[in-house]
Amino acid sequence: MKILSAAAAAALLALTAAPIMAQQSTPVEEQIGAGGRPVGANWSRSPVYAENGMAATAHPLATQIALEVLREGGNAVDAAIAANAALGLMEPTGNGIGGDLFAIIYDPKTNQLYGLNASGRSPAGQTLEQLLEKLDGATALPAVGPLPVTIPGTVDGWFEMHERFGKMPMADVLAPTVEYAREGHPVAPVIGMYLDRSLRAYERRLETTSFEFDNARATYFANGAPKAGDIFKNPDLADTLETIGRDGREAFYQGDLARVMVDYLQRQGSAFTLEDFANHESEWVDPACASYRDGFELCELPPNSQGFAALQMVNILKNVDLRQWERGSPEVIHYITEAKRLAYADVARFYADPAFSALPEELLTEEYGKERFALIDPENATPEFGPGEPKLEGEGDTTYLTVTDNDGMMVSLIQSNYRGMGGGLVPDGLGFMFQDRGELFSLDPEHPNAYEPGKRPFHTIIPAFVKKDGGPFMTLGLMGGGMQPQGHVQILINMVDYGMNIQEAGDAARINHDGGRQPTEALTGPAADPLGTLNVEPGLAAETVEALRAMGHDVRVVSNGIMFGGYQAIMRDPETGVYAGGTEMRKDGQASGY
Repeated sequence: MKILSAAAAAALLALTAAPIMAQQSTPVEEQIGAGGRPVGANWSRSPVYAENGMAATAHPLATQIALEVLREGGNAVDAAIAANAALGLMEPTGNGIGGDLFAIIYDPKTNQLYGLNASGRSPAGQTLEQLLEKLDGATALPAVGPLPVTIPGTVDGWFEMHERFGKMPMADVLAPTVEYAREGHPVAPVIGMYLDRSLRAYERRLETTSFEFDNARATYFANGAPKAGDIFKNPDLADTLETIGRDGREAFYQGDLARVMVDYLQRQGSAFTLEDFANHESEWVDPACASYRDGFELCELPPNSQGFAALQMVNILKNVDLRQWERGSPEVIHYITEAKRLAYADVARFYADPAFSALPEELLTEEYGKERFALIDPENATPEFGPGEPKLEGEGDTTYLTVTDNDGMMVSLIQSNYRGMGGGLVPDGLGFMFQDRGELFSLDPEHPNAYEPGKRPFHTIIPAFVKKDGGPFMTLGLMGGGMQPQGHVQILINMVDYGMNIQEAGDAARINHDGGRQPTEALTGPAADPLGTLNVEPGLAAETVEALRAMGHDVRVVSNGIMFGGYQAIMRDPETGVYAGGTEMRKDGQASGY
């Protein structure tokens, strides 16, 4: 048998493959569907089961780091901090220490849920009038530059969690990420896509807006956007994390790191001072829960986050038994959409920093949910919903992770820089980008969410927790701006009403209603987009899409998965203690345990 040389083999391959490839008019993933499975849905895969501990994050290496910390004697809080630090390096498109953090922690020793709001505030010495002068006629805060920056709350959040619940020294918790930052790690495919997307977005903004981008370019895009498989290093971030692990939170908020950050921000025109950083603190808050059915309760954090919107949706949807229709029916999609629109009318009107504006308690009552449910026309989309009268959203890039341990501690943690990778500003030599969360302030002085000195803006990121018969059952998060509350509710419906397992519940096609009144708009005047757009994934039948359009919904089928969020969850069997984990097929993540 004659053996071809390498060159001849390559030439033959080119001759035979080229005509075949030329005939392909559609991508290969559209030429063939999913294979079969012996159990479960063909479009999903098996949940992960483990007995001693589990982690589900948006990057396999971060999941491995969390499990490593658990195996070395750390608990779920230690492992969650370690995974979050790793994601700030490995998934900089979603989070980092320049952003904010929220968490719900179940402590088996006290059998209680603890909520942490680690979000940052605006400069204490800058008034709305001074901000408007800097905006020079603009009607909203920009997405880039110094003006939308708020104090980064993540590091303080780490230490609050660690001081209350942690076991391992913080230097040991951060050590795996320090090593990866120095030695490098291969970029994951979806993250690589987001890096390219982010770079192109910043380049477009640079054409019309002046902001310092050289530091960000040197840190993340020195040779263009890193691609899948490229080895990415961030030695500046390694030094920063090493300093934090050694010297504690004071290094970040009062020490040399704080001085570098404030000096850099002031050069860009920011009003932040060293006092603003030194005075920053997180807040422990009480999660609230809303019962759904069959003993299930969804638990969320209070404003300035949007978590209570999910509870409002639950209180609306419990008034109709969705199980009378198939999951992909127009009736089910219609009710979920209208419940979201009703809840978000209240979000836009009432949700803000509670230190400046109290939230009406009636919003979370079942009676109020019934009142709002009565406004839904079962046959047609209502053109516009206004807020209720209870008595006294933008596209976000975020990461969610969850970790559980052998003692039954469960951590639900979400962290973000908000839009894109943040506002484009990377402080000199520190290796991370500042968030642009302040973009979500309203400039209407009468609005509860209006910009004020030392105030936290409305926040989109929300961790969740599910109880069953009063006991701990599941950690849950589904990142992605305004997708999050409606995503939490869709997961709950998938599992409770339709019996999906924890993985199928996340893989099933989602909807994302976008639009309606926003918390950044003025209180008075018409909403810019009162009906909004109902975005759906291709998994919904064409007949359902057409029926929804006939009901008056503005439906758009979106196939790339980007706007439908990133899901991670861990469920604990109340009888055996065995954990089951699910992760997002729209991301690079992994659920794993031991």
